[in-house]
This record gives sequence, C-alpha cells and structure tokens, in this order.
Amino acid sequence: MSQPPTIAVIDFETTGMTPAQGARATEIAIVLLEGGQVVDRFQSLMRTGVWIPSFITQLTGITNAMVAAAPDAEGVMRDAARFVGQSPMVAHNASFDSKFWSAELARADLPAPHAFACTVLLSRRLYPESPSHKLGSIVDHLGLPRAGRAHRALADAEMAAALLARMQHDLRHRWQVREPCHAMLSTLQRCARPKVGAMLAGYASTLAA
Repeated sequence: MSQPPTIAVIDFETTGMTPAQGARATEIAIVLLEGGQVVDRFQSLMRTGVWIPSFITQLTGITNAMVAAAPDAEGVMRDAARFVGQSPMVAHNASFDSKFWSAELARADLPAPHAFACTVLLSRRLYPESPSHKLGSIVDHLGLPRAGRAHRALADAEMAAALLARMQHDLRHRWQVREPCHAMLSTLQRCARPKVGAMLAGYASTLAA
C-alpha cells in the first residue's frame, strides 16, 4: 500500500499585511499531514530587523525583544524549505501566506515552486452554512479543537491542519471522493459555489467508473 501524499500546512505571523509594503515575517509554523494525520511540525520565530508595531504585538503577543533573540530569517527559511521539500502547501487565507513564503524564500535566494490551496476558499464551498469562515469561527462551527493562542503561527497551523483533515474526511464520506488530493482541492477551490455539488458528484462518479 502506497504512503499517503504529504501536504504542508503553513502559517505566518508578520509585521503587516503584505511584503509589497515592506512587511516581514516574525514567526513561521508548518504542520505536515499524511492521510489526515499530523506526522511532523516545524516552528520558529525569525529575526528580520523590521520593527513590530504595537498593535501587532497586542494581536500576536510577539514582541520586538522576542524576535531580536530569534534566529536570522534567512536561516529559518532555509530550514523551512528543507522541511517542506517538494510537498504542496495549504494555508488559511493562502493569498496572504503564499506571498510571505515566496518573499522570504527569495530573500534567502531560494525558489518557491510550491502550489498552494486555501482552506478559506474550500470552507466557503464545503460549509456555506457557516456564519463565518475565519479560522477560529469555522473551527468552532465544525466542533474542532482550538490549539493554543490564536494568532500564533503553530496554533493557527495546527487548527488549519485539523480543518484540512476534516475537509478531506468529509469529501471521502459525504461526497464519496476517493482521494481528495491537493490537486483536487485546488480545482474545488476555484469552482463557482453553485456548481460545487455537481462538480463533486462528477468527481465521485468518475473515480467510481
């Protein structure tokens, strides 16, 4: 029996909204999932020399003193890239995390070829009845456990990984999708919401044929 493919679930804490405006990462966490099970974790604060605004410290609890004592960002990103390898990636609001992943790897002179899927987009398609698709809200809606303090990278990555595992479980058991792999998830997240049911039914029937 072949080993389930690995998916890397990532979360960054940062000094701002986008690298295009000079924001840098302050913390990274990655959770590796295989067959819906956590098999490894990576977490580190990272020193960039960029000042953390007070409102970010209030949100995350990460202080300028903490990152001043942290490893250099380029070294952290090299370790993170080795940890991920060639695995495809998932994040909650991937448009945010993928930009920091690419920007911080570029500063370390490393490529960022990894495909990203987004659990925000997926949750909107699979759980449209949820009153909110913010990470804490969708986790609560599905009855999944909270993992530590919100807005710390490892806690958020753990919750996003649990959400992804639940989505894969529901795709298998509610929609009879035999293997909800990363490529399938990437297709699903781009599907217009009114067409999701038909898409999943077609996917399941194709696999059953």
